Amino acid sequence: MPVEDPGPLLDRLPDTHGTAWVRDGEGLVGWGVAASLDVTGDERFSRTQRWWAEWCRTADVDDPLQLPGTGPVAFGSFTFDPEPTSGRTSRIVVPRAVLGRRDGRAWLTVVDDPDDLLPADSLLPAPEAPEPPTRVDWGRGTRTSEEWKEAVSEAIERIGRGEVDKVVLARDVIAEVSDDFDPRYLLQRLTSAYPECWTFQVDDMVGATPELLVRRTADTVLSRVLAGTVKRRGDESEDAGLAEALLGSGKDLEEHEFAVRSVARALGHHCTDLRVPQRPHVLRLANVQHLATDVTGRLADGAPVLALAASLHPTAAVCGTPTERAWAMIHELEGMDRGRYAGPVGWFDSRGDGEFGIALRCAEIRPGSLRLFAGCGIVSGSDPEAELAESRAKLAPIRQALA
Repeated sequence: MPVEDPGPLLDRLPDTHGTAWVRDGEGLVGWGVAASLDVTGDERFSRTQRWWAEWCRTADVDDPLQLPGTGPVAFGSFTFDPEPTSGRTSRIVVPRAVLGRRDGRAWLTVVDDPDDLLPADSLLPAPEAPEPPTRVDWGRGTRTSEEWKEAVSEAIERIGRGEVDKVVLARDVIAEVSDDFDPRYLLQRLTSAYPECWTFQVDDMVGATPELLVRRTADTVLSRVLAGTVKRRGDESEDAGLAEALLGSGKDLEEHEFAVRSVARALGHHCTDLRVPQRPHVLRLANVQHLATDVTGRLADGAPVLALAASLHPTAAVCGTPTERAWAMIHELEGMDRGRYAGPVGWFDSRGDGEFGIALRCAEIRPGSLRLFAGCGIVSGSDPEAELAESRAKLAPIRQALA
């Protein structure tokens, strides 16, 4: 049902069972759980699609707006590996209520018995503003910085021997937080600092990703590829010089080309009229600058956004190339289970439309702690100390949001 402008979407989230996908003031937030699914294995995307199709088939839907994101909507956070060693699952949530805004129009979707529906205004929660945590103590992750640099050094040696062209190695950091930790505080800080990113919450994963794995709107498909990073210094002139250096960096351009090629190859199975720019542009965020390329196409086979996400994951931007050999090297050298980090996260509706980002600049919420992640693309010209510095820059969004 249409509703009046509700104001900032994240301000409407309750302190429990919230879901969110918001960028620059637009997007979707949800609360409550009308249905959910935990799924694992190589078929986790197709099993989700089958479950979702059956759920929608049995639903009676009243959707006068017929916009992407209206009607039945589900949120999903998928694991990086099909079978994580930690036993983590991919998690799908259909909220009891979803509040959305797109192109100046706002709506509320409710999953319930029509006879029990309340007036729209009474269904919009307006909870008190979240408070910052009273304690945040930082600890080491799965590996120390020195141990991680040793893994990077070994990867560089193996790249030099021709085992892979590129591999992405990630590391984690643990933040011990007080029992009063409220994820909404983290979300609101992230969306304020990084409005150009997609701020998300699905189950226990929260973050603000700059990388859009895929968006499907009717027959239009878009994927934003990021690979190649430099930290910002806070001085406009210096940052402009760093951006020019990034555009001329052979190491970073090589890393970026691998990622763009993997996305274009995957979308080529589903799309016609692919547009792949010859050179990347620089995406400036508050703390870093990325080489970025937007790949677009026209859908040729009617594939839903879940199928497109399945065909794209994992991209070279979060895994490496060739994919299978890079994936094997990650398991050998990284020394940790990524869980849902670097997996697809986003939303999808009953028409097959939706948006999935890659779960980056994110944290996994645990009882009394947060687990933060950052990964770096390793190629022949990489340097372990520079990669460690890049990983610290990528951890900064969550660390600063908790400060």
